[in-house]
Formats: sequence, structure tokens, C-alpha cells
Amino acid sequence: MKVKILIPIYNDWQSLIKILENINSEIANLEHDFSVIIVNDASTENRPEISANVDNFSSVKIINMKDNKGHARCNASGLKYIFEKEEFDYVIPMDGDGEDRPEEIKLLIKKMSENPEKVIVGERIKRSESIFFKFCYFIHKIITLTFTGKSIKFGNYTCVPKLIVEKMINEKATWSSFSGSLTKISVNRISTPSIRGERYFGPTKMSFFKLLIHSLSIISVFKYGVIFRSLLFSLIYLFLVYPKITIITIIPIVFIIALIISVLVISKRENISEFDNALSNINNIEEIK
Repeated sequence: MKVKILIPIYNDWQSLIKILENINSEIANLEHDFSVIIVNDASTENRPEISANVDNFSSVKIINMKDNKGHARCNASGLKYIFEKEEFDYVIPMDGDGEDRPEEIKLLIKKMSENPEKVIVGERIKRSESIFFKFCYFIHKIITLTFTGKSIKFGNYTCVPKLIVEKMINEKATWSSFSGSLTKISVNRISTPSIRGERYFGPTKMSFFKLLIHSLSIISVFKYGVIFRSLLFSLIYLFLVYPKITIITIIPIVFIIALIISVLVISKRENISEFDNALSNINNIEEIK
């Protein structure tokens, strides 16, 4: 089987070199053809020479983008490039900073071998961020479940068969949210335990604002369901509190209105025209191996 490992990167070259070495060690005894596609999101820092040991990869390529598009769109562009330009059976997208742990690749491959036609997701069972981040992420999961009916406990770290990759590059939601799009497209997923690792170098780049956009991007994939559930909840809530309605009791309604507006605004990121033309943003492609 040919497995493509997709890694978006922005300036974090030191982490990239380390993760390539770690992945190279982890796949040493696996009987599959592994290669790496790195999507350089128009990094502003010069790339050092890639000195990592990559002996166990059949190839390593860096796709240098002209304009910075962000993490989600790097993943989407990488999927599109792989589907249109590469021979493959599976894609494993993962972060290049160490938070997606290379040692878990073996678990993904094992599950893939047992379920060759299913999407394998790394379900988060433990995180390494601050207490505040963990609290915010918990709230995100609760809101997502409440307003979409979907329990999404995974990120980009997955193993996706070619058939699903094809569906994802034809789904506009992929341009905005990988996990949201995958949840929409693939219902019968197989999960494997995954621990969110610590960054190899430097502090996390996930600010509160970025986490908020990330959360809303996932929720907006299911915007029609969100609107229906929000209106239904509002009607029931107003019926119950109407006799004693006050400024305080109206706060949940204000929150729901804000959520609907935010979801509708964020959903505009799902641009199929931009997604279709994603490869026009490629500046050049370097073959490291």
C-alpha cells in the first residue's frame, strides 16, 4: 500500500526536521510504501537544509505556496495535489510540530490494515495544553455536540483511504475545516486512542482567537442543522421563561443569535471555487528525496 503523509508547515522548520526523523524511525519495520508531502504555507523564514534521516521514505517533497492560506487550507491544497498528481492508497495528515505523535502512526496503520475501506481517526484521550486551553476545548466539544448533534473528538491526525480523499476534494467544507468535512462525508469511522503531544520547539501557535475560528469552522459545516436546533431551542426556551422574562433570562437567546450570525459568516470560508483553483497557488515543488 502507498501511504502519503501530509504535513502543513509555516516557519517551524526545526520541528519539521525532528518529526521527519521520528516518523522515519517509526515506519522502519512497516511493510508499506511511505512518502511525505510537505506544504510550505509561504513561510517567511528561510528553510535550512533538510538534514534529517529519511531513508525509509520513498520520496519527500516540499510544495512551496505563493500566498499564506492558513493551516486548514494547506491541508485541503495538499489533499488536492496528492489526489491529482500522486499515486496513493491512503493519506495521513498530521501537524509538523510534534503535537501529532509519530509513534501513533503504527496504530493508524494497524487499524487501516484491519479496516481497509474505513477512515481511521485518532480520537483524543489526553491533551498536553494549559488548563485554560483544555477548558476552552471542552466547551467547544459541548457546543458542537449540542448544536450539530456530532461528537467530533479528532483533528487532522487520521488515515484516509483514496475514495474518501476524492469525496473530500469535491466538498467545499474541506476548504474551511478538515475534521468537519470528514465528519460530514464519512459516517462510519474507526477510532484509535491518540494523545495530543507537546510541541517540539516553542509555545503553541493556537491562540484563543484561532481556537474560536477553528471551532466555528467545524460547526459551520452543519449550519442548517445548527439553525434548526437553535430556533427550536429558542422557541422552547421562550415558552418556558415567557412569564418571568428578564434581561438575565434573555441572555441565552442573545448567545444563540450571536452563534447563528457567527456560523453564517464563517461558513463563507467554504469556497469551492477557491478550492478548485488551490493548485494555482503553488510556486514550486522541491524534491528532497
